[in-house]
Amino acid sequence: MEGSSLNPSPGADAGTGSPKFRPQDGLRRTAGGAAPSGDSESMEGSSLNPSLGADAGTSSPKFRPQDRLRRTAGGAAPSGGSEPREAGSVGVKILLVKLSSLGDVVHALPVVQDIQAALPGAQIDWVVEKPFAPVLALNRQLHRIIPCEIRRWRKSPLSAVTRQQWNAFKADLRQEAYDAVIDLQGLTKSAVVARLARLAPGGKRYALANQTDGSGYEAPTRWVADVAIRIAPRIHAVQRSRELAAQALGYGLAPQLDFGLNCWLKRPIAQEGRALSATETIAKQVVFVHGTSRADKEWPLAHWIALGQRFNAAGWQVALAHGSAKEQGTSQAIADALDEAAPGRATVWPLLPLDALTRQIAQCTGVIGVDSGVSHIAVALDMPHVQLYNFDTAWRTGPPSASGRQVSVFAQPAPTVDAAWDAWLACLAAAKATPAGLAGAADPPGQSRPPGEGAA
Repeated sequence: MEGSSLNPSPGADAGTGSPKFRPQDGLRRTAGGAAPSGDSESMEGSSLNPSLGADAGTSSPKFRPQDRLRRTAGGAAPSGGSEPREAGSVGVKILLVKLSSLGDVVHALPVVQDIQAALPGAQIDWVVEKPFAPVLALNRQLHRIIPCEIRRWRKSPLSAVTRQQWNAFKADLRQEAYDAVIDLQGLTKSAVVARLARLAPGGKRYALANQTDGSGYEAPTRWVADVAIRIAPRIHAVQRSRELAAQALGYGLAPQLDFGLNCWLKRPIAQEGRALSATETIAKQVVFVHGTSRADKEWPLAHWIALGQRFNAAGWQVALAHGSAKEQGTSQAIADALDEAAPGRATVWPLLPLDALTRQIAQCTGVIGVDSGVSHIAVALDMPHVQLYNFDTAWRTGPPSASGRQVSVFAQPAPTVDAAWDAWLACLAAAKATPAGLAGAADPPGQSRPPGEGAA
C-alpha cells in the first residue's frame, strides 16, 4: 500500500471484482482542504482547529472523548443525530489499527487491557496482518480480529486475486460502525485502513501527530485523523501506544502493565505437536530464540552454544524455537553441538503456528532471545527473559518491566556469554522473589556459573 493503490479504478462495478475505492482517494483532502502547513491537519471537512476543541499548537484534544461516549439516562442525542454513550457501556465500539510487525503488535497489546479497565464492556476490534492474527486471538478481551494481507497485496496490486481479496477485506472491515478508530501505527497503510473504517454518528479517527524516536512515521496518518495527538518523541514503544489510546479515549493509565496473555496461558496444556510429552519436563526448559529479521541483530552461533553448555551443566534442557527453514537449520546446529556431550541436552521444536509457539513457550521456565517478535512474546507472558541487543535500542523496544523478571543486555559488537548468563541468574532471583514465582520450577538449578567456564 503506502502510496500505491490496490485498485486502478475507483468507479469499477462491484460485479467486476474491482474495488470502488482507491486508497489514494481515502487520503485526499476534501474540497476546500488544501494541505495546511506545520502540524495542523484537515480532512473530510473536519480539522484540528479550535472549532473542534483541539489545541492547534499541540494537536491534543481539549474535549474529553469519554463525554462523547457517555449514554446518560434520558440524555438527548447531540446535534447530528449521534447518541451519547456511557463510558464502559456495552455498545461502545473501538477499532485499533496496528498491522505489523510481530514485535510491534505485541507491544500494542496492553492497549486492549487498558481500554477494558477504563471502559468495561467496550467492544474492541483490531485490524492486523494475517500472519500475526493468531497472537491476538490469544487475548480474550478482543471482540473481533480483522485480518488483512497488505504486505502481499502490494506485490501484485492489479491482479484479479488481489482486487477480490481487497474487496472482501473492505466488506469485513466495514461490517461495524465505530465510535473511535485509533491508528496505533502511524504509517500510510494504517492510515488507509483507518480511513476505510466506518464511523458511528459522532465517531472520530485518532492518530499520532508526530514521529517518535526510532519509529517509522508517515504524514498521511494525521491527514485522515479527526484528532491527531502529539506524543513525547523519546518514549518506549509500549508506552507510545498506551498513551495514544488513553489520550484519544480520555482515561488515565494504570501503573501496572498487562498484555492480556499470561493470565491463562501459563498452565498445563495438551501436548499436541510437541517434541516433549511431559509438562514437568517442559517446565525445566529454557527457550533460545535466535532468529530475527535482521542479520545485524543476530547473536554469534558460538555464543549460543557456549551459553547452552552452561545451562546444561546447571541442569537445564535447551529448547530451540524458530520461524523459518533457515532458522531451523541454526537450531539444529546448536542442538547438535550441545548433544555431543550427552543426548537430550537440547530439543529442536518443529515449525509451529504462532499461537501454538506462544503456548509452547508459556510452559517453559524462561527465554533467552535477540530483539525479535518472539522474544517480545516472552515479555508479554511475563516470563524470566534476557533480551540481547547489538544496538542501543533497548530503551525503546526492550523489556519495560520494572520487576527484574525481564532484562535487556546491550554491548557491541555483541553481549558476551558471561553477561547473558549473569542476567539470567538475576532474572531467576527476581522471579523467585515475586508472588507468581517460577512456573513449574520451585527451586530451579543454575544459581552459579559452572566451574571452569570462562568469559566468551
